[in-house]
Amino acid sequence: MTPRSPRAEARRTHRRLAPPLLAFAALAGALPAGLAPARAAAQAAAQAAAQEADDPFLWLEDVRGGRAMEWVEASNAETLTELKAVPGFDEMRREALAILSSDAAIPYPTTHGERIYNFWTDARHPRGIYRRTTVDDYLSGHPRWTTVLDIDTLARREGVPWAFGGLTCLAPAYRHCMVRLSRGGSDAAEAREFDLVEGRFVEGGFFLPEAKSSLAWISPDTLLVSTDWGRGSLTASGYPRIAKRWARGTPLDSAETLLEGQPADVGVWVGSVETEGSARPVVYRRPSFFRTVSYLVRDSGLVRLDVPADADAGFVGDQLTVYLRTPWEVGGAKYRAGTVIATTLEAFLAGGRDFEIVVEPGPSATIRGTAAARDFLLVSVLDSVRGRLWKYHRRDGHWMGDRVDAPDFGSVTPVDVHPSTDRFFFTYSSFVQPTTLYVHDADGTVREVRRLPEMFDATGQVVEQLEATSADGTKIPYFVVHRANVTMDGRNPTLLYGYGGFEISLTPRYEPLVGKEWLERGGVYAVANIRGGGEFGPAWHDAALKEHRQRAYDDFIAVAQDLVARGFTSPAHLGIRGASNGGLLMGVAMTQRPDLFGAVVIGNPLLDMRRYNKLLAGASWMAEYGNPDMPEEWAYIRRYSPYQNIHPDRTYPRPLITTTTRDDRVHPGHARKMAAKMMAQGHPVFFYENTEGGHGAGVTPEQRALAVALTYAYLWSRLGEPTDP
Repeated sequence: MTPRSPRAEARRTHRRLAPPLLAFAALAGALPAGLAPARAAAQAAAQAAAQEADDPFLWLEDVRGGRAMEWVEASNAETLTELKAVPGFDEMRREALAILSSDAAIPYPTTHGERIYNFWTDARHPRGIYRRTTVDDYLSGHPRWTTVLDIDTLARREGVPWAFGGLTCLAPAYRHCMVRLSRGGSDAAEAREFDLVEGRFVEGGFFLPEAKSSLAWISPDTLLVSTDWGRGSLTASGYPRIAKRWARGTPLDSAETLLEGQPADVGVWVGSVETEGSARPVVYRRPSFFRTVSYLVRDSGLVRLDVPADADAGFVGDQLTVYLRTPWEVGGAKYRAGTVIATTLEAFLAGGRDFEIVVEPGPSATIRGTAAARDFLLVSVLDSVRGRLWKYHRRDGHWMGDRVDAPDFGSVTPVDVHPSTDRFFFTYSSFVQPTTLYVHDADGTVREVRRLPEMFDATGQVVEQLEATSADGTKIPYFVVHRANVTMDGRNPTLLYGYGGFEISLTPRYEPLVGKEWLERGGVYAVANIRGGGEFGPAWHDAALKEHRQRAYDDFIAVAQDLVARGFTSPAHLGIRGASNGGLLMGVAMTQRPDLFGAVVIGNPLLDMRRYNKLLAGASWMAEYGNPDMPEEWAYIRRYSPYQNIHPDRTYPRPLITTTTRDDRVHPGHARKMAAKMMAQGHPVFFYENTEGGHGAGVTPEQRALAVALTYAYLWSRLGEPTDP
């Protein structure tokens, strides 16, 4: 039988009649009183039926259901047929594959003891190899690598599309490790014990079945584990809520419980914070997305770190460091939000609260993160959305800072900071300068280790930092990259990228695929630093939480309007792109201002905000968006939720909506249902779903290159013809 087209199937679903569902409701009310279980079952069925009547595309939430996958395959076929026919598609895919599988990529280091490790993919190893070399050999610039674990070979041998999820090792020997392997790149993974010295899995060693687990070593024979223990051990967000101590040679289900969270929590995680020569096992309970209660694991049990739940605690030497997101009054002093303070750990555990200020950023600066080296705390700072690195030492009983010598006007990002040494690695990147890896030696000198070759022609490209004015008068910075001789006639194909959530900052960085497929072909590229992100500290993020979410969308629309007003582009030539929370941003921008955009790329998105908290990890994000089950909170979510704000009598730019079947973080049902609803209303849509990829575009370079080519073929076909370089 010939399968229906996705549009026909969507319209068929939309026309389903309600009387059979009403019959369920009537039956529920007509059952005799003595049949209470039957009445309860009938009422539950009636409620489910009513919900399905309200949302006729619920069947697309059945991730691997036959009907849903038939719709996905038909939708994919239509999209692939049309976009592969766009002139230049094959060239774009070849170029993207060359970049994604290039041997010229930087092999980013991970220090384990006296060796450097790296996970590497290329044309011969599309799923990747984990390999090692010596520190001196790595720093020579021409390291000789030894393969420790070959994921491609493992996948072929076991007939499973494994994706490498990293490993967790016991310091300081780094022999006992647990390797995480996921099917198709999903968040859920199994973990197997691995001997890193011998480069082999340990026969009869520790093993965790597939789940969204976390683990940490306490000793060679003891693990901390948070996993799916069965019997209601997961939270409403789908994460483990129970942490246990598991001894070698004992069944997993006999492990000793250390902490049990609540079903309404986001989850309970375990970890290990390395210090010089040892590690501190830690258990983290997260009552909500932005609140964490931390416990040190001691022989006597758990010891709570009594710091604010929205703060980040860390360790350097004998010091406890605390990054504050909100003001804290403690020990007779008051510390501002955004400040890092420190005190001696043992004194703190004994009740002392005599903190010192390590760093207090100015009004245009914010702290992105901290990391501990042997003798100093490395602090990553954004100043007017430009990266800085500072080292803070304790000298004569006080904290003093020295700026690390690094280039300006770009992103400066620590890559490998280890508490056993003052040597660390960091990268510098800008929109037009290839990413460069530097090493900071123990004596304080900085030198280049490796530079990514130019992967697109940036000749004549300039970078500007501009400002737009949002609806409430707030100034919103954004970056724009364009040719120096750009004609401000409103006809330049322009791509605007945004995210605006979870305190994540968008900074200047070298993006070879954007450069090759967009800038080099004559496009203008812009990145918006809207509220909801972390570009100006916790307050910038908090300004767009929950009932204030519309501010992020107003900011993004203001940047788009500013690009038009300055003459860079016009609505017919303006495209927008975002993924995950950024995919929600794209959906809102499209539904609120369809007149402003000619193309919209919506990747791995949240779109149905009525049900997002019931799908996969969605419940964990209610601290960001609000709870749609509470009428007063649904009232403001409803105003922007894209799925509820698509209307048949409006004209929208034809979007490209993408997701992956293996995404177990943001449910693929969001993307599927949005596409199906638009189709049912008669709106044209491109939809593509990769069967692998997790919360991304694919696992192998080939899969990702196809996604890249589809994206840019779509953008150029909608926004204008590429020009000669």
